[in-house]
Amino acid sequence: MKSWKDDPRADTNPLFNDNAIKLGVFGLNGIGISMTDAPEGAKADWGESATVAKMADEGGFEAIVPYSRWRGYIEEEPAHRSGLALDSYTWAAATSQIAPRPSIFSTSHVPTIHPIAAAKQCATIDQMSGGRFGLNVVAGWNKPELDMFGASMLDHEDRYGQAAEWIEILRELWTRDEAFDYEGRYYTIKKGISLPKPIQKPMPPIMNAGGSDRGRAFAAKYSDMAFVIIRSDDPDEIRREADHYRDLARNEHGRDLQVWTLAYVVQRDTEQEARDYLNYYAVEHGDDRSLEGFMAMHNMHSQLLPKDVMETMKFRLKAGHGGFELVGTADKITSRLELLAKAGIDGALLNWVGYEDGVGRWVRDVMPRLRQAGLRRT
Repeated sequence: MKSWKDDPRADTNPLFNDNAIKLGVFGLNGIGISMTDAPEGAKADWGESATVAKMADEGGFEAIVPYSRWRGYIEEEPAHRSGLALDSYTWAAATSQIAPRPSIFSTSHVPTIHPIAAAKQCATIDQMSGGRFGLNVVAGWNKPELDMFGASMLDHEDRYGQAAEWIEILRELWTRDEAFDYEGRYYTIKKGISLPKPIQKPMPPIMNAGGSDRGRAFAAKYSDMAFVIIRSDDPDEIRREADHYRDLARNEHGRDLQVWTLAYVVQRDTEQEARDYLNYYAVEHGDDRSLEGFMAMHNMHSQLLPKDVMETMKFRLKAGHGGFELVGTADKITSRLELLAKAGIDGALLNWVGYEDGVGRWVRDVMPRLRQAGLRRT
């Protein structure tokens, strides 16, 4: 079994470099993942996005990953800002031209795009980027979005069944030179073919976040980067979660994968300043209506959990979609990333409320410390 560290895609795609902790910017095509009305938050503006993408490129980030959003969280308010997001495919194509080093992703919700169209778009962006494209595959969870498309909201098991067929068709389209037929439960392909092929062989890397048992099994079989949501600061618990994905991939499918996580960043000169800003955007300017809409979509009912547990969960969702906390000084953040690396986490997708300010602080203060700690190359 080959390790991802020996992956031939490393020739063009920095996702496969040897940094102990790899870094990505997440949600740059939209308003980010924090549920806040703070006025300095992202606006899903191309000019702002392009500025930060260039900063991330020059600062040495491995990846820039958008999310896909077709409709906001508040059903009775269709124009609510939670629905603001630039299309991830066209955004990725443009971003690949202004950020010439990092891996550029699209995020695709399976029921919203046919795999033949996705295969062609992905191959096009891989060509445009010189072999730096990656695809974040989401099985689909936002029912109001799917209703807009006239697509059915399948049950949990069937969603992953459809996603499996979707990726299998992509693989065939990316690797086969002859036309093929495909007869599945969700898709029927007659004499399918897609040209040109991607630059990366055998195909662009796949990213997936699946937290359920079915989601983990899917990620272990199909993805190159699996995501874990870290709920503990105990390195042993983090390692057990990461190893669960790796063991599934190795033992069930004879393959290796990277394990990444999601994190929200509040970096200031002192711990108190960082905590004050976190309270400012997540509590004083917390977007409780978005939170309520999001929880309703996921059937998160307050009566199912103790009040203190529920309040902690609500706070983490508003702060950064339940991601790992990177709050404090540059030294504190460096030590937190060192904890992740030692616990077996390969990379972190980062989010800030104000991307330009946040990425600027990170490149200036955190990147040098990560190099000094031996977590990243110069």
